[in-house]
Amino acid sequence: MTYVSAIEQAATEISGNKNWQGISDEAVARMRLQNRFRTGLDIARYTADIMRKDMAAYDQDPGKYTQSLGCWHGFIGQQKVISIKKHFGSTERRYLYLSGWMVAALRSEFGPLPDQSMHEKTSVPALIEELYTFLRQADARELGMIFRELDTAREAGDAPLQRQILASIDNYQTHVVPIIADIDAGFGNAEATYLLAKKMIEAGACALQIENQVSDEKQCGHQDGKVTVPHEDFVAKIRACRYAFLELGVDNGIIVARTDSLGAGLTKQIAFSAEAGDIGDLYNSFLDCEEVSPGKIENGDVFITRDSKVLRPKRLRSNLFQFRPGTGEDRCVLDCINALQNGADLLWIETEKPHIEQIAGMVDRIREIVPNAKLVYNNSPSFNWTLNFRQQVFDAWLAEDKDVTSYNRAKLMSAEYDSSELALEADERIRTFQRDAAARAGIFHHLITLPTYHTAALSTDNLAKEYFGEQGMLGYVANVQRREIRQGIACVKHQNMAGSDLGDDHKEYFAGEAALKAGGAHNTMNQFAA
Repeated sequence: MTYVSAIEQAATEISGNKNWQGISDEAVARMRLQNRFRTGLDIARYTADIMRKDMAAYDQDPGKYTQSLGCWHGFIGQQKVISIKKHFGSTERRYLYLSGWMVAALRSEFGPLPDQSMHEKTSVPALIEELYTFLRQADARELGMIFRELDTAREAGDAPLQRQILASIDNYQTHVVPIIADIDAGFGNAEATYLLAKKMIEAGACALQIENQVSDEKQCGHQDGKVTVPHEDFVAKIRACRYAFLELGVDNGIIVARTDSLGAGLTKQIAFSAEAGDIGDLYNSFLDCEEVSPGKIENGDVFITRDSKVLRPKRLRSNLFQFRPGTGEDRCVLDCINALQNGADLLWIETEKPHIEQIAGMVDRIREIVPNAKLVYNNSPSFNWTLNFRQQVFDAWLAEDKDVTSYNRAKLMSAEYDSSELALEADERIRTFQRDAAARAGIFHHLITLPTYHTAALSTDNLAKEYFGEQGMLGYVANVQRREIRQGIACVKHQNMAGSDLGDDHKEYFAGEAALKAGGAHNTMNQFAA
């Protein structure tokens, strides 16, 4: 709807009620354009279409990969998207990621928790709703400033500028972008997964990421002790998510199936198998077993049969069963193929290091069965990127018989190497990692799960060191406010960012000349006009 047509529609509605004479058709149009999305489901449908379009574009050109940063608060997500629009002029192929780790660590009523699905289920949809509330407010704020520019151009009688501003309103790009939301291992059985998925979708999520760990034994993907479930159990939860999307009319909803099998050496249960070679039998084939004879049966033993042999799976005191060492990659490949063949749209393989060829080796095998398989990949802060890539370069040079005698592989993190040829090559590989991995390893979406957790800690540490030290107030002014002004950070005008100008607009709509507005000549925010 264009600005002019929105005014015309409002005028028609107002003219039909003789008691609405005090209502301005242009004010109504403005408020409607500032609130484009009425519900979370409107957002979910809109953003699902964006992701589907981006997935199709990536299939044609791997250079068109997508990116996101994990955000743990609505304000953080809002500032990220405002920054993207400021620097790049478009939000195209840029999303938000909602990390279950950060919800557990930062948003639980229990206080900081490890990533073990102990936080409240409702905290995840609540954060989705919060993120979109802040993104919608960013729309309202920015459009409000454009409307003020239009009013100024009208007062000046500048018709060409008015046309230019009207075009910018009609072509306005919203701050609302897709969110890939972490539903962990589903927080219970398939019914629990379905109920939570509905809440997340109703809040606006168009993409749900679910992992194949046991819900009540869930661990962070970069920690030890991970326990996977048989494929049928995981597929039931994938279906539960799909039913939730379809029930709510988000037919294009995206399911990201994550496998933790590369680092998971345990399973809680032996899969059901009806016949040799079925998916349950394939899952069980990776169990660490020993062949037993009838005389070797002990109390409480559990057995499976394969090829007419009786096998005893290795069972730990925790009552968990152990997989054979070295089977993680094969299990990952099987997990991914089965998930895609049973309703998943994208894959997530949690790895222990950011190594393109390791990822590509698995993707190549998956694509032999599902040619358009695509990954969401965690560019995790749990990786020591500097050390990993310096060691990768060291190993590559060693294989090429290049002299590496001046480097200590175990101590390559040391600052003494920062300006070395090896370190510079490693940094270049880090810089191009996303582009290179998108082209070689089928990674459609690159995300950093916890970046704003770390940036909040780092910036706070720097401010505290300066402000409480010798720099005093200069520690804030020089390192925060002065940089905000010179970098054009929107929230330097924090009153405006929090909605004071929006409130003034509404006061004028509601009360006319009697409105008591905050944005007058004595508002200290005017000091930042330049």
